[in-house]
Amino acid sequence: MTTPPTGSPLALTVLALLQYKPLHPYGVQRLIKQWGKDKVVNVGQRTSLYRTIDRLTAAGLIKVREMERDQAYPERTVYEITDSGRAVAREWLLDMLAMPKREFPEFPAALSHLLMLTPLEIRDALERRARTLDEALATLDTEMSAETGHGLPRIAMLEAEYLRTVTAAELQWLRAVIDDLGGGNLNWSAADLLAFAEGPE
Repeated sequence: MTTPPTGSPLALTVLALLQYKPLHPYGVQRLIKQWGKDKVVNVGQRTSLYRTIDRLTAAGLIKVREMERDQAYPERTVYEITDSGRAVAREWLLDMLAMPKREFPEFPAALSHLLMLTPLEIRDALERRARTLDEALATLDTEMSAETGHGLPRIAMLEAEYLRTVTAAELQWLRAVIDDLGGGNLNWSAADLLAFAEGPE
């Protein structure tokens, strides 16, 4: 077996789903959406799923089980997980749970360049973000309530619980910043900042 590919949320999810049963790529994508994993795994582009499956196959973590033939659909390749795949999936999962990774999401990067905008532009953009997060929070609450109503155990909803907590915390922070911008408590002088940037280290 070659060196296992680097773990990723999508690769881990493919390996996790194949532990339940052999699947073709469309079946993997469908289960990701049915089980709500598309909230934590980017599967919007099917090409990324196929690339991930190719990498996992080349590394010996999954293998072709059979070619599925059905008159209603084109021929589909069905994959199953290997023993090596099960072991690597456990390693990835434990590492992702235990070790925070240094990630570079867009929002903090955008915050680091706010001086390109006026206070009014900043406030308007943050208010739009807050409205979007408010809607996302309401959707999460509705979905979690429905899942609880169906008797789904909490362990199966921890990712939604985490997303709700993070979303609510960001929304609370955003509202505080918006209030500070509106109330004049968050202000700055372009001249002072320029002097600071050009000053001695």
